[in-house]
Amino acid sequence: MFLVGQRMKIYLKTESEIAKLRDANRAVCEVLDALEDAVKPGITTWELNELADRKLKQLGATSAFKGYHGYPAVLCTSVNNVVVHGIPRKDEVLAEGDLIGIDFGCFRQGFCGDSARTVPVGKVSAAAQALLDATRDSLERAIAACVPGSRLGDVGWAVQSYVESKGYSVVRSFVGHGIGRQMHEDPQVPNYGKPGSGKRLSEGLVIAVEPMVNAGGPDVVVRDDQWTAETKDGSLSAHFEHSVAVTKNGPIVLSRSRS
Repeated sequence: MFLVGQRMKIYLKTESEIAKLRDANRAVCEVLDALEDAVKPGITTWELNELADRKLKQLGATSAFKGYHGYPAVLCTSVNNVVVHGIPRKDEVLAEGDLIGIDFGCFRQGFCGDSARTVPVGKVSAAAQALLDATRDSLERAIAACVPGSRLGDVGWAVQSYVESKGYSVVRSFVGHGIGRQMHEDPQVPNYGKPGSGKRLSEGLVIAVEPMVNAGGPDVVVRDDQWTAETKDGSLSAHFEHSVAVTKNGPIVLSRSRS
């Protein structure tokens, strides 16, 4: 996802380009499905990264993450209070009750797919499950706002208004983004905003919408590795992401198994 403040250029996609983006995102979805099935107590985040790497090669795709500004893995694994960009490690062992955000992106046919989901490890607490449910539901509300004529503020407000009504907070240091031939394109897609404000959504726009929601306050800090972003107050965090095409027939979720 973007750091707030970065700017690039908006590219609207043709139907054929959206089809290629759908292909790339199908690969992403297949990898995330395999990872979700593999998440269990006792597995390490490095083992998940190795699984993702094997699947990537089987699918004939290339990693969007590894080497990006020096990032060392094909997968981001963000456990419990880590919001995003957690680096897989051989000594990080998942335990019953953990939450793990798994974020994956790849290139196929010159186009990028990008998606994320937060997965419970075994049985989790009611509070952790409620955070997962609210974050996932907020993404669905944001997707519903991805229609021609809507504005980015409508998309952000769909997330913000819902999760704040549940007592959670929205991370503001990181935002979603356009996606296409590059992983990060304009526009930035904040998970907060005012209805009716911001850039108007046009047919052919493809964006990665990705609510990052904290059980406590919205502030994050980045560890010394310069990647791992965690909640400042140590509270749990959840992250869900889909790549979405804005079309005259409504939003198409490119990174879902069926849409």
